[in-house]
Amino acid sequence: MKESYTLIVINGPNLNMLGTRERDIYGKLTLDEISGMIESYARENNIKVIFFQSNSEGEIVSFIQNNRRAHGLVINPAAYTHTSVAIRDAIAAVSIPAVEIHLSNINAREEFRKHSFIAPVCIGQISGFGYNSYILGIRAIIEYLESRK
Repeated sequence: MKESYTLIVINGPNLNMLGTRERDIYGKLTLDEISGMIESYARENNIKVIFFQSNSEGEIVSFIQNNRRAHGLVINPAAYTHTSVAIRDAIAAVSIPAVEIHLSNINAREEFRKHSFIAPVCIGQISGFGYNSYILGIRAIIEYLESRK
C-alpha cells in the first residue's frame, strides 16, 4: 500500500460559479460536484484532500502558508494565474510540490491567458481536461512524491 499523503486543492476566483458560468468553456459540473469526484478518487488512493476556494488573493496566500506541512498542492488559480505574484511567492516560500491546473486549455484561449506567474514555481501544469485536470494533477504529485523516496 502506498504511503498516506495530505494534499491541498485550491480554487481561485469565480470557480465557485462553475456549472452556471460559461458552460461552453468550463463545463456543466459545479465546484461541489468536482470536489466530490476528487474526494472519491482520493479516498480510493489513501489520500487526504483539504479543499479551499476563495475569490480573494490574500486568503489564498494565507491558506497556502497555513497549510505548508501538506505533502503537495494542486491549484487552479483561475484569473490569478495571469496576475498574482503574491500567490506565486507563497507557493515558492512553502517549498511543497505544486501542480497548476486549469479546466480549459488556457493556451488555446485569449493571448493574456497564455502567461502564468504560477507555473514557474510548480512541478508542472495541466490544462484542458475539465475536472480530470485535477485528478491528473493529484496523480502527478503522488508519482513525484513516490519517486523521491
